[in-house]
Amino acid sequence: MMKDNVLREYAQLTVKMGANVQSDQLVVVNCSTENAFFARLVVEEAYLAGAKSVLMNWSDQDITKMNYTHQTIEVLEDIPDYRVAQYDYYVEKGACLINIIGDTPGFMADVDSEKMQKAAMASNIKLMNFRNYMMGNKGQWTIVGIPTIGWAKKVFPTLSDEEALEKLWQAVLSSVRVNGDGSAITKWEEHNKQLSRYTKLLNEFDFDSLHFSNSIGTDLTIGLADQHAWAGGCEKTTTGVQFNPNLPTEECFSMPSKFKVNGKVVATMPLNHQGKLIDGFELVFKDGKVVESHAKEHGDFLEKVLNTDEGSRYLGEVALISYDSPIQQGGVLFLNTLYDENASCHLALGNAYPMNIKGGTSMEQDELEKYGYNKSLIHIDFMFGSRDMSIIGTKKDGTKITVFENGNFVI
Repeated sequence: MMKDNVLREYAQLTVKMGANVQSDQLVVVNCSTENAFFARLVVEEAYLAGAKSVLMNWSDQDITKMNYTHQTIEVLEDIPDYRVAQYDYYVEKGACLINIIGDTPGFMADVDSEKMQKAAMASNIKLMNFRNYMMGNKGQWTIVGIPTIGWAKKVFPTLSDEEALEKLWQAVLSSVRVNGDGSAITKWEEHNKQLSRYTKLLNEFDFDSLHFSNSIGTDLTIGLADQHAWAGGCEKTTTGVQFNPNLPTEECFSMPSKFKVNGKVVATMPLNHQGKLIDGFELVFKDGKVVESHAKEHGDFLEKVLNTDEGSRYLGEVALISYDSPIQQGGVLFLNTLYDENASCHLALGNAYPMNIKGGTSMEQDELEKYGYNKSLIHIDFMFGSRDMSIIGTKKDGTKITVFENGNFVI
């Protein structure tokens, strides 16, 4: 276990820089039973920050697996009204959300993928009001990771339980700039400023498209949405509250135009989705749509994900991250998207963020779609950055600008 001062600083960072809990605000914390020790610190820090009330939603990956194993699809798809009312209440009260994650990668590998997919679809449909609240930045939200033995042993399988856990803790804390000396928030303020500099430059270029290529087969052109806006690091709610949705984060991201993606992308890291590790995969796009998919592991599950709904074969996000980012240089494959996506340029299948259109958070969906917005029940990031990634941006007048060379920003 980490020292108390280190855990306390991490909890303070989560509450103050991540969620930026406001005075008299309702706070909702999602956490596994295994990480209850950290949840208690977060709850205490939330109250110290002025929270009016903190509500806990507990989960347990073993029980979740039992439910998938023993319940029928019909039962899993039956989302009770009280759960819908619960999440509508969060929206009504203007809650902020803190997600504490740490499940074991691949834990659900032997669970029926159809059950998992249909249960996720049913939940996304029923809780759409809350989902739109979060993705539209109507309230603050943040995600942080807490190492567990199960996760650590997947990342460092040759080490003892204790050694693996200690090493994963070191990697996680390094990624969020926490060392116990109380400087983490100041470091994050500086980090946000650097990301802001990149997003400002990208917005000034106002590229029409980006072309990605590398030696392992990625050759992809992504048209950007009309009136697209780049963002990165901290974000703001529609009421002007600044927050960091991901701790860690190294990305500058924007919105692809739904029907303007063409070529092939080759993933450079496994995708851990719903407890299954999809590995060695590539996608082929034509006019924005995935028309071919290939994977060495769990390709059938990848196809089920792609068939979730009409929008799941289209992109909702493109994110640029230098190969020399701290997470990449740390050399740890976390097998967790929160971390691995910040070691590599990535794309997201599915729903786009309204904030990536200028003025988008105040638009209705039909208006967003005129700019190239993609709607879907899913939003799933996967990594495709590499040491030799080249990115060439083309402006509306045809001018070409080199954005990435040898995997890193050169603007």
